[in-house]
Amino acid sequence: MHAPAALEKIARLRLSAGARYRLGVASRSVAAIVGGYVLAALVTMLLSVSLPMARSEAVMTATLLSFAIYTCVVMWVFATRSALRAWLGLLIPAAVIAAILQSMDALSWSLA
Repeated sequence: MHAPAALEKIARLRLSAGARYRLGVASRSVAAIVGGYVLAALVTMLLSVSLPMARSEAVMTATLLSFAIYTCVVMWVFATRSALRAWLGLLIPAAVIAAILQSMDALSWSLA
């Protein structure tokens, strides 16, 4: 007797196709802005400590490259098939780069 009412309530909670599309675009936007910034910053840190040149030149080179990296990340986030894939594509490389920086003792906020 209560089953149809419960199913009706669940049907009301489902999002329309337009709402799902808007949430996907919002999620991709957050991924592009925040995730892209974090990934570009991590790559910049890694390049700054690993490029074989003077420290000031390495930092300048890495900083200039970060603008291209951030732009490519933003374009890639909106080119992927789903927002989940975009988030995973940002989080996995960011975790790997953070682990590399941690092993090099290059993260200033590290707990070690």
